[in-house]
Amino acid sequence: MVKTQIIILDYGSQYTQLLARRVRDLNVYAEVVNYQITAEKVKEYKNLKGIILSGGPASVYSYDAYKFDDEIFNLNIPVLGVCYGMQLIAQKLGGKVELAKKQEFGKSILSIEDNESLLFKDIDDNSQVWMSHADHIIKMPPDFCIAAKSDNSIAAISNEKNKIYGIQFHAEVTHSIHGLKLIENFLYNICKCEKDWTMAQFINDSINEIKNKVKNENVILGLSGGVDSSVCAVLLSKAIGKQLNCIFVDTGLLRKDEAKKIMQNYSEFDMNIKLVDASDKFFTALKGVSDPEEKRKVIGKVFIDVFNEEALKLKNASFLAQGTIYPDVIESSSEGHSSKTIKSHHNVGGLPKEMNFSLIEPIRSLFKDEVRRVGKELGIKDFILNRHPFPGPGLGIRIIGEVSREKADILKEVDDIFINKLIEKKLYNKVSQAFATLLPVKTVGVMGDNRTYEYLVALRSVDTIDFMTAVASELPWDFLSNVTNEIINSVKGVNRVVYDITSKPPGTIEWE
Repeated sequence: MVKTQIIILDYGSQYTQLLARRVRDLNVYAEVVNYQITAEKVKEYKNLKGIILSGGPASVYSYDAYKFDDEIFNLNIPVLGVCYGMQLIAQKLGGKVELAKKQEFGKSILSIEDNESLLFKDIDDNSQVWMSHADHIIKMPPDFCIAAKSDNSIAAISNEKNKIYGIQFHAEVTHSIHGLKLIENFLYNICKCEKDWTMAQFINDSINEIKNKVKNENVILGLSGGVDSSVCAVLLSKAIGKQLNCIFVDTGLLRKDEAKKIMQNYSEFDMNIKLVDASDKFFTALKGVSDPEEKRKVIGKVFIDVFNEEALKLKNASFLAQGTIYPDVIESSSEGHSSKTIKSHHNVGGLPKEMNFSLIEPIRSLFKDEVRRVGKELGIKDFILNRHPFPGPGLGIRIIGEVSREKADILKEVDDIFINKLIEKKLYNKVSQAFATLLPVKTVGVMGDNRTYEYLVALRSVDTIDFMTAVASELPWDFLSNVTNEIINSVKGVNRVVYDITSKPPGTIEWE
C-alpha cells in the first residue's frame, strides 16, 4: 500500500479532516493522528516527509493545554503549524502567545513579509485568507522571522533553516484564496513529497492486499446499498470473486423498490448476494412502539438477529467485511489500518459468541469523496454513488410515531415522487439531502365534492458541507407546488403537504 508521507496532529479543529483531504487531493497520502503521539512513534513511519499541527479551540498558555513532545522538532522533518499549531510552535520554541485585544474571525488580507519563503512561493501579496483565532503571538521565538502579517496579527512565521513554519490562517478552507497553493508548496517545495496517492493505485494495492489476506477463505458482508458498503462489496468482489457472500436484508423500511433495484444494479458484478425479506419481523416488532430511540433499538436488534441467522448458514467463512471509512476511524480515535479478530460487528451489532471472524475493512483509509472516486473507477453507477444519505433505521424514523406497513407504503410513494421530481428537474445533485416524513396527524381536506381526513406529510431538503450545520434548500415555488399536487393526486392516504424550512441548528436534518 501507499506509505504515509504526511501526518496531521489533531488538536480538535473543525477543519482537521478537511486539511487531510486537501493534502490527499494533491496526491499525497496523509493520516490524522492523536496529538499525544511521541517522537519515538513518529520515527516508526518509514516514509514520513512532513508533519502538520492542526488548529484547535484551546489556548497554548492554559494550564491544561494539549501536550506535545518537543523532540518532534529535532527529527529533521519539516513542520507546518496551522492556527493553534502555529501558536504551539511559537510557545514551545521560546516565543509568547496571549489573548488578543482585537480578535480575528472571518476574511482577512495577507501581507507577505518574506518573499523568499518557500511557503509563499508564487502566492500573491494582499490575497484573502480565512482567520479564526482569539490568541496571537506577541513575542517571536528565536531564529524565526515574520513571513506574513494581517491587519491585526502575525499571520505566518518561518524558520527556513530547520524547515519549521506556522500560519495563523486556515489554508485548508476555500475562503483562503491561495490556500491550496500554500499547502502544495509545503508538500512539494519543502517536504519533497511524491505524488503517489491516486484512486487507481489504491484499487490495485487493495486488491493485492485482500488476496494475500483472505487467500482461500470466504468473506461475509452486510450489504446495505449505500455508497460505503457498495464500494466495499465491489472492491472485494474484484479481489476474491465468489468467495464474497453478501447478505441484503429487506426490512420493509427501505426506499420504494429498493430490494429490486439493488439486485438489478449489482447483477453486472456477478456477486453472491442473498436477499432476505424480513419485513414481517420488523413490523411485528415495531407494533406499539412510538419513541424514536426505542424504535432504533428494536430495528437494530431485529436486524442483528436476521443477519446472524443468515451468517450462520454460510460455511467456511473466516472474514467479516465492513464498510468503515476514515472519518469513522478518526472520530473513534482508532489508530492503524490492520485487521483485527472480533466477535462483534460495529455496524451490524453483536454476533453470536461462537462466531469468530477476522474483520476486513478495505476502505477504512478513505474519506467519503475518495470512496465515491474509487466507486467511479470500479464502474459503480452514479445512481448508487451519488445517493443522498439514508438513515440506518430507514423509514422507521421518518414515520413519526408508531410504524406500520400501511404507513411505510404511503411514505415510500411520497418519497419516490419527491426524489424523482428532483432528479427530473436536475435539482437532486444540487442539494445535499432530501426526503419525506409522515406525521402522526390527519387533517381535513376536500377532494372533488367529498370531505377527506388523511395524513399530513412533510418534505425536507437541506444544503450542507459537513452535515454538522445545514440550511433548508430554497427550492423553486413552482417545483414544490407541482410535487405537492402530484403527491396528493397520486398517493392514497395523503391530503396535505408541507415544506420544512428549519435550519440545523436549532433543528436536526432528520425529524427523529
